Amino acid sequence: MGFNLRGAIMANIQGSSEQEVEATISDAVSRGEEKMLPGLGVMFEVYWKHATDQQKEQLCEQISQGLQ
Repeated sequence: MGFNLRGAIMANIQGSSEQEVEATISDAVSRGEEKMLPGLGVMFEVYWKHATDQQKEQLCEQISQGLQ
């Protein structure tokens, strides 16, 4: 039987307020722990699915600039 990590993360963060989401992201980034990466990935997926084409373009531009 497989473990649905994406589903477990979604169940864990569902209903989070804007402040809770920001705190989760800030905590994950500041700690730099690899175990936090799947959760950030799920949050990114949620953002991406609801973002406009313009928001996606801006985000990709910002990430690309940050990788320079």
